[in-house]
Amino acid sequence: MSLVERDLQVIWHPYTQMKTAQPPIPIVRGEGTCLYAEDGKKYIDAISSWWVNIHGHSHPYIAKKIAEQLLQLEHAIFAGFTHPGAVELAERLLAILPSNQAKAFYSDNGSTAVEVAIKMCLQYWHNKGEQRTKIIAFKNAYHGDTFGAMSVSGRSAFTAAFDSLLFEVEFIDLPNANNIEALKSQISGLKSQISSFIFEPLVQGSAGMIMYEARYLDELMAHCRTEGVLLIADEVFTGFGRTGKAFACNHVETQPDIMCFSKGLTGGTMAFGLTTCTQDIYDAFLSDDKMKTLFHGHSYTANPVACAAALASLDLFLEASTQQNIDRIVAKHAAFAKKVKGHRSLKATRQTGTILALEWETGNNTSYFSCLRDKLYHYFLNAGIILRPLGNIIYILPPYCITDHELDYIYATIEQALNEI
Repeated sequence: MSLVERDLQVIWHPYTQMKTAQPPIPIVRGEGTCLYAEDGKKYIDAISSWWVNIHGHSHPYIAKKIAEQLLQLEHAIFAGFTHPGAVELAERLLAILPSNQAKAFYSDNGSTAVEVAIKMCLQYWHNKGEQRTKIIAFKNAYHGDTFGAMSVSGRSAFTAAFDSLLFEVEFIDLPNANNIEALKSQISGLKSQISSFIFEPLVQGSAGMIMYEARYLDELMAHCRTEGVLLIADEVFTGFGRTGKAFACNHVETQPDIMCFSKGLTGGTMAFGLTTCTQDIYDAFLSDDKMKTLFHGHSYTANPVACAAALASLDLFLEASTQQNIDRIVAKHAAFAKKVKGHRSLKATRQTGTILALEWETGNNTSYFSCLRDKLYHYFLNAGIILRPLGNIIYILPPYCITDHELDYIYATIEQALNEI
């Protein structure tokens, strides 16, 4: 029995429950930018396997550090105990984050990092004796698939079955020159009820790589700060170089109170989540009253192997060559975007850092479930490129080790698709 046949008998894959769905492609090996299938076909992973892989697949340095850690300590309960990897990782990350970040809270993935942030904010006000339970988020946001994370995400087909169970959130438009004053007024009118404002800085990934300007985000964040609204920056996607700088919040002056990380945190090697916060937020829970405790924990919190992977990934990320590769990808993307801008098949091109999005012209049919999405997906797969369209939008989000030759091949294939589809 083939790997695919065995898979279909026992695995429930995300987003593939339709009876007409194609069987999964069995991947047996990864190296650098590429994934290799059971039949020997090579695929360029142009989306970093759901945005997680930043240094390339099966990186030998990360693998070496993981192997060393497995022979020393694979796991230890993190309630009442600690270990060197967790302490070192927190110290090193806090040193490169915005200067007000003071404490690190470990969890398992991006959704749980967001859950922790939401609970921190809600309980922060509860511990201070204030009833602030309303949360502000952007329309079309995506913050994860757990219930709290779904609640602060835009309502869509992905939340439809659960909408009646999600808590109420005040959704606002992305800020721009025309609406910034109205948004600030809206927040001021609700400030006594608002616990926090959660946002994806600069880029709303799952919404279709929707991008907005840092200056208006900064202005909105600064206004929230003056009104006493806590700020949660969801950097699960944008962190670790994706926007051209180490973190998207490096593009603004106002610092968030809480930051959420996952995806690139371990270089894409394993699941891991991290929520950082200010000393002020931590102090609201520091008490002799046990009822002020943040009662949140995971069995694999601060897993030593995941910490080792994250430390190794951080070593690679901080190398000068990594920033040089980021700058190279940014420049290559910009040149290609300029070349195809105005093509009859394109409605828009967008770029922030290493993220390049191309929006196909489809009239009003922009649904995630459009037929164009499947055509584009299989077109690129047949060409040996993994690009996972968001409806009529394709995006390139490669590992930083991608070569110019690989990028040029992706660009050329996209140009071909623009002329043929």
